Amino acid sequence: MPSKIFAGKTDTGLKRENNEDVFSLSPEKDFCLAADGMGGAAAGEVASKIFAETALEIFSDNNHRSEKEILYRVQKAYRLANEKILEHVTQHPSHRGMGCTAELLAFFDEGFILGHIGDSRTYRLRNGQLEQLTQDHTLVQQQLQEGLISPGQAKNHPMRNVIFRAVGVKEELTIDLLDGKFYPEDLFLLCSDGLTDMIRDDQIQDILRADIDLNQKAEDLIEAAKVAGGIDNITVVLAAIT
Repeated sequence: MPSKIFAGKTDTGLKRENNEDVFSLSPEKDFCLAADGMGGAAAGEVASKIFAETALEIFSDNNHRSEKEILYRVQKAYRLANEKILEHVTQHPSHRGMGCTAELLAFFDEGFILGHIGDSRTYRLRNGQLEQLTQDHTLVQQQLQEGLISPGQAKNHPMRNVIFRAVGVKEELTIDLLDGKFYPEDLFLLCSDGLTDMIRDDQIQDILRADIDLNQKAEDLIEAAKVAGGIDNITVVLAAIT
């Protein structure tokens, strides 16, 4: 069975004072995640940390599980984190408005399950070509799909940060769940919008295709976003199939 290599990096960026992003790599449990906290003064970093800790808890005894079991655990991680964040807000009313977007990628045998909510994204590089696997849960994405705006207009849209779905905001949680096979030399990228708001997909593709190690690719993605302005926290997680 192919093996996997993980790498991750997060950076506060050039404009923010604190980092509300969190990432987690668990090679021994075959999963990784990236979460982007929302709420600013309303403790967005607490929400993303709760999501990461909950996923680690749910996958703590994950050993060679079936596709069905992995799917169950991914769903449970999101739902339990949602409950915990809402409970935290009940106990700390000043944190009302907190939540997080989140990507959770878990592997089994020859396949993967991907959970997605919000405007963080997951991409896959296969045969040198980058593909966005997830779809943003945003007002801008909805307007794009309806043909109301162009991709060029979307990039600088004044309401591009309006998010329809996030963990910890409502009791009812709708998660996008994707599945598929993985193959040797596939490379998955999980990232916060601090990366994708700053650099284009073709720039991401060029960095991921470079003949450098995984940690350097993570470093180079972060640096490219900072060179472009670094207006938000920037987080990248890479999972390479070898």
